Amino acid sequence: MRKIAILTVAALTLGAATAQAGSLGKPCTSAPEAQWLPMQQLQAKVEAQGYKVQKAKLKNACGELYTLDKNGNRVELFVDPSDGRIVGQM
Repeated sequence: MRKIAILTVAALTLGAATAQAGSLGKPCTSAPEAQWLPMQQLQAKVEAQGYKVQKAKLKNACGELYTLDKNGNRVELFVDPSDGRIVGQM
């Protein structure tokens, strides 16, 4: 029983660290805006990974995409606008 509690706490801690990556006003890239992909390409890269984009915006050098995952769960993704790489999620 104790091992389960420890593993649960560890998983929650790891999840919280992942959720904060690229969020809380921290930029996802240091690349100049001229090197960023258009929002349509960012959305296409995320959708190719199985997410359905509902809303997207750029904020603080970070793409914020509000999506549904393969199971229909809401997921906010933080995307590097220079290459479309997902750098964090909530």
